[in-house]
Amino acid sequence: MTASKFITEYTTERGYDLKLQTGLFINNEFVGGDSQIETVNPANGKVICKVEAAGEEQVNAAVDAAEKAFEEVWSKTTPQKRRDYMLKLATLVDRDHEELSQIETLDNGKGITFSRGFDVRELAECIRYYAGWTDKVHGKVIETEGVLSYTRHEPIGVCGAIIPWNFPVLMLAWKIAPALATGNCVVIKTSELTPLSALKVAALVKEAGFPPGVLNIITGYGHITGDLLARHKKVGKIAFTGSTNVGRLVMKAAAESNLKKVTLELGGKSPNLIFDDADLDLAIKWAFRGVFFNHGQTCCAGTRIYVQEGIYDKFIEKFKEHTSKANIGHPHDDATFQGPQVSQTQYDRIMGYIDTGKKEGATLALGGKRWGEEGYYIEPTIFTDVKEDMTIMKEEIFGPVVCVSKFKTDDEAIQLANNTNYGLASAIFSESNRRCIELAKRIKAGTVWVNCVNVLHANTPFGGFKESGIGRENGEYALDNYTQVKVVKMATTLPA
Repeated sequence: MTASKFITEYTTERGYDLKLQTGLFINNEFVGGDSQIETVNPANGKVICKVEAAGEEQVNAAVDAAEKAFEEVWSKTTPQKRRDYMLKLATLVDRDHEELSQIETLDNGKGITFSRGFDVRELAECIRYYAGWTDKVHGKVIETEGVLSYTRHEPIGVCGAIIPWNFPVLMLAWKIAPALATGNCVVIKTSELTPLSALKVAALVKEAGFPPGVLNIITGYGHITGDLLARHKKVGKIAFTGSTNVGRLVMKAAAESNLKKVTLELGGKSPNLIFDDADLDLAIKWAFRGVFFNHGQTCCAGTRIYVQEGIYDKFIEKFKEHTSKANIGHPHDDATFQGPQVSQTQYDRIMGYIDTGKKEGATLALGGKRWGEEGYYIEPTIFTDVKEDMTIMKEEIFGPVVCVSKFKTDDEAIQLANNTNYGLASAIFSESNRRCIELAKRIKAGTVWVNCVNVLHANTPFGGFKESGIGRENGEYALDNYTQVKVVKMATTLPA
């Protein structure tokens, strides 16, 4: 491994050569910060490289660059030209698809097939989707007496975003694509745990020809860099994806500074309801994916499985058998389904929840131990006989751990599903369309999947009820997050 200024050359354990960007991307240049952060390979616990961390000076520089770009260039750029920039960026993502996938897997630990087939693919798809919206954001004429009234949907100006470590490039896309499409400039803070793929995208932003300052990507700790961004008075909107507790801090910081617009996509404890009339084999395959996809590090993971009592025992038997066959291994191997957790901290937190579940009386039906000799691997873990007041049933674990319980009636299933402070997602497995439609109305969650789990698309909204967040990302709904409505009234008659 060799290094030059803001670029580190790195060869993965499977022999793929990478050039890793390590600087802060401000005003179309990679620059230094006021400190450095080590980013670690979760497959072996070894340091990959050091990246620059932004302090107050760098946050101010990024925001000032975004403000200048908005006032002088981006607000005067036609929607069609913005579209062309975004489509060029998507094309470059396609060109460097494998490199981006390798970086994502190296830094995050997710299986390489998922980085290729989901994360990086959806990065390009999301950018393309919102490129199509650039010239379709408009107001309307309203019939009023004595004046011509019409509305304009205008960009906010400088938008800030703070993204998590579980889906680094996907969350990058969800934030930057609607913001750029509606004419805003952006300062986005990556997670200090997984900055490398976003910084690779930054290099592509420059290559795509975006004007300097339109998109700035910085790295730093949440309580320092994130707080500075959320409080910055020149930032008119802040978007955050992460835990509910940190979301509260972001909202408080935004309120205490300039009452900036806030959207929050937060935690979840999603229920998965499996009824007697479900296709059991189908339900088991989806339930497995709903929990263990991305190593359980998914905010909408279906970690509370409720099974109707008539098929409960059979479900447990077959679910354990299916889960025991999960391919755990090195994230750069094509066959790997589950790689390591993202960090030692996350590993310790999950193992702590597993210990708590055992102490509180839940039955450990499968897993619950470390896997392998190095890295942050945890066996897929199933708890049965889990009571509603147990910690593992109430709190978001964010790892490969699932709680299974039973129910008798539809009404009991809904009561259990809604017995949570969260409301991000949910799933129903039943062959009865009438039941699915009726129960989908009664579940208090932003997404209800029917006979599937964790199916996401750029053109459909995603967000939560209750403590799972405020606002929606994706689809046309997300455009409202990045625009403000102005009414113009032009007199057409003389006053009486």
